[in-house]
Amino acid sequence: MSRRLAPLAALLALAGCTVGPNYRAPEPALPQAFAAQPGPVAASPVDLTRWWEAFRDPQLTQLIAIGMAEAPDLQTAASRVRQARFQLVQARAAGLPQINGSVGGQYLRFDRIGQSGDVEGLVNRLRGQTQGAGGAGDGGGAASAVDVSSLPNDIKLVSAGFDASWAVDLFGGVRRQTEAARDQVQAAEWDARDARILLAGEIASDYLQMRGFQQQAAIAGEEADRQARALGLLEHTAQVGLVPQGNATRQRTQLATARAQVAPLQAQAQAQIHAIAVLIGRTPESLTGVLSPVRALPDAPPAIPPGLPVDLIRRRPDVRAAERRLAAATAQIGVQVAQLYPQISLTAMPQLAATWLGGFFIGKALQLTAQGAASFPILDFGRRRAGVDIAREQREQAYVQWRQTVLQALRDVEDALVRYDAERQSNDELRGGVASAQRALGTVTAQYQVGLSDYQPVLDAQQQLLQIRNSLTQSDTRIRTDLASLYLALGGGWREDDPAPIRPTIEDQPRK
Repeated sequence: MSRRLAPLAALLALAGCTVGPNYRAPEPALPQAFAAQPGPVAASPVDLTRWWEAFRDPQLTQLIAIGMAEAPDLQTAASRVRQARFQLVQARAAGLPQINGSVGGQYLRFDRIGQSGDVEGLVNRLRGQTQGAGGAGDGGGAASAVDVSSLPNDIKLVSAGFDASWAVDLFGGVRRQTEAARDQVQAAEWDARDARILLAGEIASDYLQMRGFQQQAAIAGEEADRQARALGLLEHTAQVGLVPQGNATRQRTQLATARAQVAPLQAQAQAQIHAIAVLIGRTPESLTGVLSPVRALPDAPPAIPPGLPVDLIRRRPDVRAAERRLAAATAQIGVQVAQLYPQISLTAMPQLAATWLGGFFIGKALQLTAQGAASFPILDFGRRRAGVDIAREQREQAYVQWRQTVLQALRDVEDALVRYDAERQSNDELRGGVASAQRALGTVTAQYQVGLSDYQPVLDAQQQLLQIRNSLTQSDTRIRTDLASLYLALGGGWREDDPAPIRPTIEDQPRK
């Protein structure tokens, strides 16, 4: 018995062999700290996993919640995760026995049963049965003849069985394929997390820019109203001859310029509303009634320390996804190396067959077939070896892509820190500039009213104040979008214990 089991034991021992390189996670060369720093940091840090809530804007929070539940981009990412999991099921099944059932039937009909071939043997069998049955009646005398013409002229054959096959994974090709499929599942899951944080960043950026455009349009409208009042006063005083008519004419030009700035800014705000609606999976006009009312920009949340670069690599989903793809590419080398070795398959096919002659049951038979096959690569003109080399180059490409993703992550953080710090300083200067422009306008207006100057300095001061107020609003918008970019670059916007998304709605939003 031990000799019979020896080949099976050897086969099982070989089945534990796995060819190809074992994966080891690479160690990136990282700086000790980020070069740029965000400036003053608040005592209470921002929750990076839900950074958009730090803006304290309920509409922004609701929009991102809707996007997390309904955005087409996230639905696509979720579908890719499911697809990767199904591919993992396929990869695992390739190393297990495959069993298939089969049922068959055959019907034969003859115009006339003759005395030759297989039918003759069947007739002789029936004749022998008839002789055995009638021997007692005639004392075992002469055999009674069978009337062949009275026999049925149809034969029915029914068979049922199954076949079991197993491609023995001697050198671990299937195991490596399963390993690669598992790594691809993990990469798809990290891609889904990355899609979530990118979506949150895009919604926040579009929302902040929309509010910024609305504020600029409101400033231009307020300035136009103020200049319209000034024009009315000038026209009245010009009619009574207190001021030249030219002052009123120049004021009309200034008023037209201010009014002309309102419509383009409102159009840009509407375009951002359309972009937000499409991001969360709605029609472009569906959010117009909700977001069109002008609101102030959200308060700027505090900056947060960027931490260490090594922590960034752990937080960024795109870096984690690239690392998993590198692991999958490494496993694929083993899949190709296994093709260089013999391939062995085992097959067993038991089958039960039953036969009827007309209405008579003739008999049944059990058939068992077992076979083993082995294929050995002898000459393929380098095809299999080229497959290994291709897999190695694909792994090299995956490594370069992972390294590039790490470098891009570091750059994203450094860029966001530099932009935020520069914008913060510029914002402080602009606030001082607005105060100076307001004082200058008051001074030249007072001088004009007492006759110490003409009206042109007043017009110039008005234009300067309008421009610097617009610049400050743009800076306020940028400083908030820069903060959102910083949170995004640091890998914020996800956590592993996120609950299943619900389907929230914006208050008073008309359903389409």
